[in-house]
Amino acid sequence: MSKSPSYPVSDVELEREAFRKKEGMRSVLTSVVSTLVFVALVVITLKNSPGWPRVKESFFSPEYFVLAWPQVVEGLLLNIRVLGVALVGTAILGTSLALVRITTSAVMFPFRVVARTYTTIMRGIPMIVVLYLIGFGIPGLGLFGRMNKAVLGTAAVIMSYSAYIAEVLRAGFEDVHPSQRASARSLGLTEVQTMWLVIIPQALRKIAPALMNDFISMQKDVGLISTLGAVDAVRAAQIVVAKTYNFTPYVVASLLFILMSVPFIILNDWYQERLRKRERTGGMV
Repeated sequence: MSKSPSYPVSDVELEREAFRKKEGMRSVLTSVVSTLVFVALVVITLKNSPGWPRVKESFFSPEYFVLAWPQVVEGLLLNIRVLGVALVGTAILGTSLALVRITTSAVMFPFRVVARTYTTIMRGIPMIVVLYLIGFGIPGLGLFGRMNKAVLGTAAVIMSYSAYIAEVLRAGFEDVHPSQRASARSLGLTEVQTMWLVIIPQALRKIAPALMNDFISMQKDVGLISTLGAVDAVRAAQIVVAKTYNFTPYVVASLLFILMSVPFIILNDWYQERLRKRERTGGMV
């Protein structure tokens, strides 16, 4: 196999590369210095605040941090389980709603009306209100006996977020150029094959950042199931606070949620940057 010929790099290009490296180093140095200055200003401001010793003891106590850590971590395991189930349920219900919304069949008209009404209503109701309606309304019917609060909270999360996911997916599906569908059908693909093999893969690449942002928001909102009495990370922190009258457990819960979200935030930022680079270079999205 023959290798492509290599051409010598011109002096102008070498000067450009050296300039870009120099500017890159300068940018990094400036960022480091500005960050250190900002952190120093924050530390100095906190240290000189009259109430800092009291706030430090109430929110950043090492003693209560160690005390609350195992209980809050145990509660976080419930949040993770709820998140896993809610993620699958939201993906199924949201995709179903989106597919119903984009159908043009006359037979599906009543289902399109129901899907549109559902997404409109659920996007208009605050998440915590949905939790109250499901968490206290369903048990009030007396149809299923005593129900686990975590199960009710999971159902509320699925119902709320499926509406947002459905609209994101619908926008992605409709953003795919009609010529893609026409080309697939001209090759002999059925409507279902066209959707799963052509439309959905292209749409998902475009809407992946928006879906990831919704997932990150869902990670935080699963903590709202504590309002129903489920002993998750937030509720566990509340229990410790009620016993100790110290707010450090809330900091522990916040730290755990941040640690859970950061990997996905970094992944989302990396993928968005990758898409921007491919679009700038004229590559396929």
